[in-house]
Amino acid sequence: MKIGGKIIHFSSLSSTNDVARELSLRGEEEGTVILADVQTKGRGTKGRAWYSAPSLGLYVSLILRPSRPDLSLLPLAMGLACREAMAETYNLKVHLKWPNDLIIDQKKVGGLLIESSFSGSRPLYAILGFGLNLNHETEDFPEELREKAISLRQACGRKINREDILNQLWPKIDFWYGMFLAGQDERIIQSFEEHHLFPRGEKILVDLNGQEIAGLFDGFSRNGALILLTSQGRREFTTGEVSLKK
Repeated sequence: MKIGGKIIHFSSLSSTNDVARELSLRGEEEGTVILADVQTKGRGTKGRAWYSAPSLGLYVSLILRPSRPDLSLLPLAMGLACREAMAETYNLKVHLKWPNDLIIDQKKVGGLLIESSFSGSRPLYAILGFGLNLNHETEDFPEELREKAISLRQACGRKINREDILNQLWPKIDFWYGMFLAGQDERIIQSFEEHHLFPRGEKILVDLNGQEIAGLFDGFSRNGALILLTSQGRREFTTGEVSLKK
């Protein structure tokens, strides 16, 4: 099925990912999108709450049924799709920050969350959750996020039409999902690194469950893990949060 060919729209939902998961279990086909104007219990990485301001953001989840058993590069491929859609629609410089953040001017404009279910080694489904700040002004963000978050409206200086970004997003997802299914791993990894917020050789910190590990960023492994050159040697991380070492 065409990506975005079927869109199920809700004025308010607890979580688009939760609804997408329920529909997946009932056999909903690949490419179906769940779209909400408001999320009351949106979540990000590690179960953290995702701030979902009423009617100011883009809150969507997409049902995928990948035939490929290893999904480790799917978040990178989907991040590339979302980055391209924003960059080309609004002529903006958008960076990716491993593992799942979208960054403009050093501030977070959006993020991804992929949740999946397997039967043995075979994926039953993968849900791509995508949250994007569209029309927020500074006062619309909680005070603790105002120095860390940005909206497309703030970056562009004009009101954002949700349909514009959606119309660009579906073909970009279709392309990069196709690259993922075709095993174009090297292209995905190279492209992700090209648009990553921190270049190779940058001193960064990886926060792993509260433990900060410092080192030099050295790209990504073949399975999408972040490579860090530390004083104790080379390490790979499949999860964690990265920041610039000050």
